[in-house]
Amino acid sequence: MTFKSLMLGAAAAAAATTAQAADLPVAPEPVDYVRVCDAYGARFYYIPGTETCLRVGGRVRTQVVVNNVLDNDSSPWGNRDEDGYSWLARGYLYLDARTATEFGTLRSYIAMYGSSTNGDNSSFTLDNAYIQWGGLTAGRLTSNFDIFTGQAFIGVVDRDWSDVTTNQIAYTAAFGNGFSATIALEDRSSREYGDYGGTRAPDAVVALGVSQGWGSAQLSGALHQVYPDVANNNATSGEDNLGWAIGGGAVINLPFANSGSNIFFQGFYADGALAYITTYDGVADYNGDDTSTGYSLSAGAYIQATSTIGLALDGSYADIDAAAGLNDVTRYAIDGSVQWEPVSGFVLGADVGYANVDVDTQGDTDELLFGVRMQRTF
Repeated sequence: MTFKSLMLGAAAAAAATTAQAADLPVAPEPVDYVRVCDAYGARFYYIPGTETCLRVGGRVRTQVVVNNVLDNDSSPWGNRDEDGYSWLARGYLYLDARTATEFGTLRSYIAMYGSSTNGDNSSFTLDNAYIQWGGLTAGRLTSNFDIFTGQAFIGVVDRDWSDVTTNQIAYTAAFGNGFSATIALEDRSSREYGDYGGTRAPDAVVALGVSQGWGSAQLSGALHQVYPDVANNNATSGEDNLGWAIGGGAVINLPFANSGSNIFFQGFYADGALAYITTYDGVADYNGDDTSTGYSLSAGAYIQATSTIGLALDGSYADIDAAAGLNDVTRYAIDGSVQWEPVSGFVLGADVGYANVDVDTQGDTDELLFGVRMQRTF
């Protein structure tokens, strides 16, 4: 065989091998597909490349509230320079990330919203931002003292109970059968009625709770530092007191009505810590060495009248025995609403509320407000 023949044969073999290689399939690049995570309920997905499950949600809300329509000097309708209505547009974003660990679920939760009101006055609010790991919770969320904060769809008037979102660190122990106990340190700044100095000690809060098929109940207690500012403390007199508050309440499901129907009742008492019994801030926790005391009672009901229509009613009463030299205050409020949910997550509703505040030596003031809201949650 000549050299030329050998070269031609080698070239032919190489060409055949190349052709066969070209016909082989090429492996695709790896792709991270979004996987459903069903460990924590609906709408969770694994973040690609991780074992963390994420749920993304949101809400859009628009509403108009007609401010106090009673024609008196303190009413917007009695003062030409005040707004007779408040128009709100608001958008929410919710992020819930969870990862299973050997010590329990590691959870991070964020809820934030941006608002635009009359005259395009815009604002941003970080509503919640907290980390949970096992029984430990740290960040910004609802106070552990709070029990129930209302049934009404809008709540056009403030009612008298504890309703505070605050920075905190808390530990909750679960005992089984729905029983739990919580101990927490919470930012005192959210609970100051009157003239306070700078922060020195956070509030200490404890809560005992139970949640079962019939509903839920809770007992709450708090210790609160009454720390006057320099002007009220004379700089050196040491007029500091330890305020405190206690409360209890229950939410009871109504099995004879449609699912979601319930009633609630609760009561609170405070000495030097009035923000634990009312959202009305026209009072002060102290005057000199004396502290203000008071109590509030509240109750309400929500009835799922049909599969799409809900009815709600809240009522509350507060009685403040003010510190010596200040005016005693009584206040009551009632708020009711009707809401219609023609499509899941889309709700339209109307709300009306009335409140009366009676301040000793100053007389009483009435409020009557109306509101309508459209809301989509997704």
